[in-house]
Amino acid sequence: MSKPEVTTTKLDDAARAGWLYYVAGNTQDEIAAKLGISRQSAQRMVSLAVSEGLVKVTLDHPIARCLDLAARLKERFGLKMAEVVPTDPGSNSTTLGVAEAAAAEMTRWLKSEAPIVLGIGTGRTLKAAIEQLSPIECPQHKVVSLTGNISPDGSAAYYNVIFNIADKIKARSFPMPLPVIASSPEERELLHAQAMIRPVLELSARANVAFLGIGDLGDEAPLFLDGFISRDELVALQRIGAVFEIIGRAFDRNGVPIVGLTNDRVASAQIPSRETATVIATAMGSRKTPGIAAAIKGNLINGLITDEHTAEMLLSGK
Repeated sequence: MSKPEVTTTKLDDAARAGWLYYVAGNTQDEIAAKLGISRQSAQRMVSLAVSEGLVKVTLDHPIARCLDLAARLKERFGLKMAEVVPTDPGSNSTTLGVAEAAAAEMTRWLKSEAPIVLGIGTGRTLKAAIEQLSPIECPQHKVVSLTGNISPDGSAAYYNVIFNIADKIKARSFPMPLPVIASSPEERELLHAQAMIRPVLELSARANVAFLGIGDLGDEAPLFLDGFISRDELVALQRIGAVFEIIGRAFDRNGVPIVGLTNDRVASAQIPSRETATVIATAMGSRKTPGIAAAIKGNLINGLITDEHTAEMLLSGK
């Protein structure tokens, strides 16, 4: 059965009950009295506020184990920033916790009064992070996409998040109206030479901070599952040692870009310079760990948001 539609009025009531409970610290009996409803209705309203995503819970306490792992990651790999979130042993999610932490880090940058350029990649973790962002108006900033947003069939790429974040933060956004992977190297060069594309590429190079996803290139690679490369192209990349991709561009276990193949047709911008920008990877899980390690080794990133288990694997060299 489909989920019944929740009316705006009911959501208003749920939001009010949620605020009274989680922010103002009222009991359910107090909420019932203030809203003129039964205790059972107050309980349902608070539950509805949670189920509809009107309430976002943050844990305002530093977890010593996570802080220690983050400090060791920074010291071992020379990172500018590292954040480690708890691992849920019973979850198979590749975004849980990391998405929330990424949203918090984005918010920290966006609260800057000084104008910044925020570069944004693509992927499931970043999409989940944008969904966690609370609305904030920051017209002084610019947000630029680091990758194309057109799928092979001409539709908008599902995990390209430039429009999602622009809607949340009310800042000027600069999408890259290109295919993720062009049909040929010649087409890519022709597209990059267009007057409306050059400024976006130039802006991406001036990013102060960039948030990137890391995609593995195993048999279930997101780049393949999402239809951007064929099975034969994936196999060809694997045969010459490709381990992971960032904004569509494939790299080997040393973080060196693969020569030829699909890399000749990737329409993405270059990853911003780690000398001038904080380049943060948001990734977790055993499938992502080799790619994260390689991205660090290749000096592609200088920031990382991950979970305890992944941090431990990186530090152990596994």
